[in-house]
Amino acid sequence: MTPQRPLALVTGASAGIGYALAGQAARHGHDVIITGASPRVHDSAARLTEATGAQVTPVQSDLRTPEGVDQVWAAVTSSGRPLAIAMLNAGVSLGGAAFVDTDLDDELNEIQLNVISQVRLAKPIARDMVARRTGRILFTSSLSATTPTPYETIYGPTRAFVYSFAQSLRQELLDSGVTVTALLPGATATEFHERAGMGGTHFGDNSWKNDPELVARKGFDGLMAGRDHVIGGDRATWRAAIRQRILPERIKAAQFAKASRPR
Repeated sequence: MTPQRPLALVTGASAGIGYALAGQAARHGHDVIITGASPRVHDSAARLTEATGAQVTPVQSDLRTPEGVDQVWAAVTSSGRPLAIAMLNAGVSLGGAAFVDTDLDDELNEIQLNVISQVRLAKPIARDMVARRTGRILFTSSLSATTPTPYETIYGPTRAFVYSFAQSLRQELLDSGVTVTALLPGATATEFHERAGMGGTHFGDNSWKNDPELVARKGFDGLMAGRDHVIGGDRATWRAAIRQRILPERIKAAQFAKASRPR
């Protein structure tokens, strides 16, 4: 009998970093459940299956709602298989304007997805893994977690929450057999900034950004190595991460504003 492949979950995996993370898991011997808010998640699952030979199960769900989170967890439990890896990657941004000009409902939706859904989904995942004394969890944060993010005002704080949450949970679970890793990508060549309304800013140009496959590979390798966090990107991203540790907040805010302010 052929041994059953371990199971991985990747949220926000219709495209971009999430899709690449799912590909990493599939190519490293896992079957994968992927989630996305749009019907595109079904096409993405089919493409991953064709490319890797893995069983890739799509779940179309809105993680901004409790029902959407429950739908994802139900897909995991109904598989009848233990979850070996959870990569909680789903997230959005809202930029291209100052805070006083953006829509409050859009920002509350951003917080629901980037923060609340992470906590809601991490709870049953962590409890299940701790009960089995095995498992790996990856949270996608951002290098934006380490700086103020003017003109993308809510995004940076939501990613700072995720980074701190991941580090806190990791410490609590040190002796549980479960590892927790935070992935901090730098700017990545995906649809992310265009969808955030930032196409008219420096971040709207993908030509200088990291390849999502590189970011995902670094994240997956760090997860499997049990690292506490991973800077997702090239040498320039590493240098930026080092600068963020030493620069005053006002300087970082001014630098970020220069890149994110609408032209």
